Amino acid sequence: MRNTRNKTFAILLLLLFSMSRYFVMGKILVRVMNQLGNHRTLNIHCQSRDNDLGYVALPDGSEFEWKFSVNFWGTTLFYCNVQWDQSGWHHFDAYAYEWDSSRCQTECIWKISKDAAAHQNCSRKCRSSKWFGAQAQ
Repeated sequence: MRNTRNKTFAILLLLLFSMSRYFVMGKILVRVMNQLGNHRTLNIHCQSRDNDLGYVALPDGSEFEWKFSVNFWGTTLFYCNVQWDQSGWHHFDAYAYEWDSSRCQTECIWKISKDAAAHQNCSRKCRSSKWFGAQAQ
C-alpha cells in the first residue's frame, strides 16, 4: 500500500513538473518584420501543425505578429513561407520550442530581408535562415 502511494506521488510530481512549462511560460509573441526595402510587399504564410494563420500581404516596413501558448509536450513549431516580387517561396521556422524557449523566451522577432530571415532578440546564438533554392530578387 505504501509503495503504491509513493509511486502515485512520484507520477503526480512528474506530471506537475512537465505541466509547469505550459503554465509558467504564458503566451509567446512572434513578430515578423518586412525589411525588404524598395516598397516591396512581403507575402507571408505562417502555420503550425494545429493553426494556419493564413496568407498575409505585408507592406514594406510593416509587421505581422501572433500570440500562442506552447503545447503540453513542448513540441510547438510555427513555420513560415515568404515570397516577394517574382522570387520563389522561402521557408523558415519562426518558433521552435526546442530552440526558442531559451533564446527568445516569450518574444521572438524576425526581420525578413532579400538575403535571409534574421532572428533579432535572442539571448544567445541567434538563428538566421539564408535563402537557398529560388533566387532572391
